[in-house]
Amino acid sequence: MSLSATVVIPAHDEAAYIGACLDAVFASDLGGAELQVVVVANGCHDRTAHIARSHAAPGRKLEVIETPRGDKLHALDLGDVAASFGTRIYLDADVIVSEGLLAQLIAALSGDAACYASGTPVISRAQSRLTRAYARFWQRLPFFSQDVPGFGIFAMNRAGRARWGAWPRIISDDTFVRLHFTPSERVRVPARYEWPMVEGWERLVKVRRRQDRGVAEIGERYPALLVNDGTEPLGAGRIMALAARDPVGFAVYAAVSLAVRLPGPAGWVRGR
Repeated sequence: MSLSATVVIPAHDEAAYIGACLDAVFASDLGGAELQVVVVANGCHDRTAHIARSHAAPGRKLEVIETPRGDKLHALDLGDVAASFGTRIYLDADVIVSEGLLAQLIAALSGDAACYASGTPVISRAQSRLTRAYARFWQRLPFFSQDVPGFGIFAMNRAGRARWGAWPRIISDDTFVRLHFTPSERVRVPARYEWPMVEGWERLVKVRRRQDRGVAEIGERYPALLVNDGTEPLGAGRIMALAARDPVGFAVYAAVSLAVRLPGPAGWVRGR
């Protein structure tokens, strides 16, 4: 059986990141699998599309699509239309994949039964002490340590992608996709990817508020999906144990969690 996949990269003003992202993608050891890469530069006012096109080379299947509409979900729709292969890997433009990640994802998704997969995330070392403390505590939560969270990169085979049609206009696309699969259908492969957390108090609150609203939106619009969550509840005893292990990280995480309850902008907001 021939292994193949399409990588879809939505990119809005990602000139500072798209080059390194594509360098890592094209440096991947695919183990003989065939790869198509589709970059969708949506609503860009910088050199994102130009930088992406500069990665074209003989033997590479690279397509760069430009649209004036700055809408990630629309960009994902355009990427799906351009996709040549049934297995889809959706990759954020600021993520760096390790050499073996794409091959492991493609292999994990090679069966006929619907399947979802992601890699093992590594949070890039933050510049600010505040963000480092938040990230340190966040990585100990069940969602991160036990499940297959899929932030930054998630993938599914043809049967999995058939579970929904066009992308709905929602805040949290990664949560929407993950919850289309039961815990037993989700696979975390060992290969790693590097994902940057936003820097500083204001951005942490902004992004956390967006994340919380995204999850709440899915609960309101797609309540049947919540049965697939599978994350263990974080009881008071475990919270206290985590807090004792890292009191500074807990204090920062708790402060951000309280701050997001204050009024703020609705809908999708950019963290950087």
